[in-house]
Amino acid sequence: MQVNVKKLTESAKLPHYGSGYAAGADLYAAEGTEIPAGETRFVHTGIAIELPMGTVGLVYARSGLACKQDLAPANKVGVVDCDYRGEVMVALHNHGKELRTVNAGDRIAQLVVAPYYACTFEEADELSETVRGEGGFGSTGK
Repeated sequence: MQVNVKKLTESAKLPHYGSGYAAGADLYAAEGTEIPAGETRFVHTGIAIELPMGTVGLVYARSGLACKQDLAPANKVGVVDCDYRGEVMVALHNHGKELRTVNAGDRIAQLVVAPYYACTFEEADELSETVRGEGGFGSTGK
């Protein structure tokens, strides 16, 4: 599947898969920034993307960055809708106790392109019954 990407800045890098079977393509910082402990900063990627209709771009943490540098998307999973044409930015939160520096060219998150369903939501008086029923929040892990 082809995804058109527009570079908005000279320093921007196109998303790139780290291996032949990677589900997520790395997103790169277009400029450097510092993120104080416990704070969030928007990190510019310098790119805009044209996702195919019926797909969504899901922005996830990079495991190495989250585990080794305490940096992960503040909203846990970012959503890039297929009709959005603005700059892709990542709200990185510093979960650690030390100032962290993001440099231009650093891999800051990963983008997974996935299909989605556009649903029609209807109010119902009753829902179908299942074995699980209303059990939630760990109810199946007995």
